[in-house]
Amino acid sequence: MDHLEELKDFARLHARGQGMTVEHATRVLARITSDTTGDPDSWAAVWTAEGRAAADRGDLLDACRHYALARFPYPGDADRLSAQRLCVDTFDRWSRDQDGVERLEFTHIDGTDGTDGTVACWAAGLDRDRPLLVVMGGIVSVKEQWAPLLPLLSRLGFAAVVTELPGVGENTVPYGPDSWRTLGFLLDRLAGRARVSDTSMLALSFSGHLALRAAAEDPRIRRVLTVGAPVSGFFTDETWWPRVPGITADTLRRLTGAEDLDALRRLLPRFALTPEQLRQVRIPVRYVASGRDEIIPATEQALLRRTLDDIRFRTFDDVHGSPAHLGAMRRWLFSQLLWLRFARRRPRPASPTSPGVRPS
Repeated sequence: MDHLEELKDFARLHARGQGMTVEHATRVLARITSDTTGDPDSWAAVWTAEGRAAADRGDLLDACRHYALARFPYPGDADRLSAQRLCVDTFDRWSRDQDGVERLEFTHIDGTDGTDGTVACWAAGLDRDRPLLVVMGGIVSVKEQWAPLLPLLSRLGFAAVVTELPGVGENTVPYGPDSWRTLGFLLDRLAGRARVSDTSMLALSFSGHLALRAAAEDPRIRRVLTVGAPVSGFFTDETWWPRVPGITADTLRRLTGAEDLDALRRLLPRFALTPEQLRQVRIPVRYVASGRDEIIPATEQALLRRTLDDIRFRTFDDVHGSPAHLGAMRRWLFSQLLWLRFARRRPRPASPTSPGVRPS
């Protein structure tokens, strides 16, 4: 499959995941004949034009959906960078008419490991007495895709924050083996605006990997819900890697700053979670798996079953992210989230070491 055809294949799935009809996505994709910057029939130009048309008719969220696809999989050229900016600016226009939706921006400074950068978020329902819910997408998902959920999450009683994986969208913190520490940084900054000691993570795909790693260290994270998260085998299994789609590999190369794909493959094993680290995750974990996942190997589920005390799976006969089962997937995740948060009130097991610190 060539580059443009692979882009179109992924876009059909991501368009469906954002609520676009198959018919509309098919019509748009049929007009795209290149991925050349400046070409009016190129990937970014056609999707951006659709976004502008939606904005002109006043449908700002629909415009954001199109801009998010225009910058897909990452803003590596001028046209995609423009689409990224339009996505943020258009969502900002939408948010001004939404009661309680606000933008947050934090500067992350860590001179010891070179992870300086900016973390941007959309938030709703912030209140120091409300439990925190952090929503984070994967390596190609911008926060504006998930932020329309904020009013609902606020009505459900959460202080809700939607943000991005390091290196994605407006998150300029580099993506690397220690990126999980960004979650602790975010909780530190939100202290006083939410009850961060009772944090739920709705972390999709690669951000689920960060959430699991952070939960092994940070007792403020009380539950993790994820969809298609890599754990270990994705990063280390040499027999699996040739199956990984080219767009996924290239996006990871871009986010990590690896020189080429060989350098990326040498780096990836440093991301893998060990059984010892996973055994420190003493909280409920809920995982949506896809039976035909082309990115995440099934061995990840087996590892989680062996190492986690409280893990439940919901498997759909679908590809990565289960885009054809979006409604059922969301219903299961939200039912699990609400049951874990409000119905099941069980104290978190105490750490065997000093308070607030668990061994890695």
